[in-house]
Amino acid sequence: MKIEVLYPEAANLFGDCWNYRYLKECLPEAEFVYTSLGDTPEFVKNDVQLIYMGAMTESAQERAIAWLMPYREQIAQLVSGGTVFLMTANAGEVFCDHIENEDGSRVEGLKIFDLYAKRDMMHRHNSTVLCEFEGMKLVGFKAEFSQLYGDNSANALATVRYGTGINAKSKLEGVRINNFFSTAIVGPFLLMNPGFVKYLMKHLGVENPKLKYEPVIMDAYARRLADIEKMAAK
Repeated sequence: MKIEVLYPEAANLFGDCWNYRYLKECLPEAEFVYTSLGDTPEFVKNDVQLIYMGAMTESAQERAIAWLMPYREQIAQLVSGGTVFLMTANAGEVFCDHIENEDGSRVEGLKIFDLYAKRDMMHRHNSTVLCEFEGMKLVGFKAEFSQLYGDNSANALATVRYGTGINAKSKLEGVRINNFFSTAIVGPFLLMNPGFVKYLMKHLGVENPKLKYEPVIMDAYARRLADIEKMAAK
């Protein structure tokens, strides 16, 4: 099994590096490939079972788009073919139609999905989130200068029960296209949602997934979920 981490030197804000570090703990036999900006992605040269990228600054986001743009068609084919992608925080915006700046200028995205992002660099959106995804509850936080807009009703990742979805008026979080998963939730997302880690592992062919430090991480999840559900009940 091969897992590729894109742009690890910059796409690591909010502790997002612990998404793949924890996954590595859970999948000790997997090969992890770390691909820096400007290097040829591993998915261009060889089969990769999972591609991950995490939170980054807005300038790093634009560099990531420029770097990956020559591989857009191959990325689209991988998404269509069912390769697993996990994009957390604003990494998913790299794959949207475009990103709109406050002055009206725009940065063209990879156009893997039809939503677009709008930046508001003077106002950071911060919130706590509780979502439902395939019978499990996902928890986490948002800290974002940009949000997605458009209709994701046909390809949303999760339904929001507390907090906001892709923007302040939405109750639908993220994007899912086949096995392409994108969410603005940070935390880090995988550490905060052990059930989703097992879900990913099953998609990677692990028949009976076992989590590293499972009793501890499940207890932390249960406590955090209880706290957020209390907030939601007020």
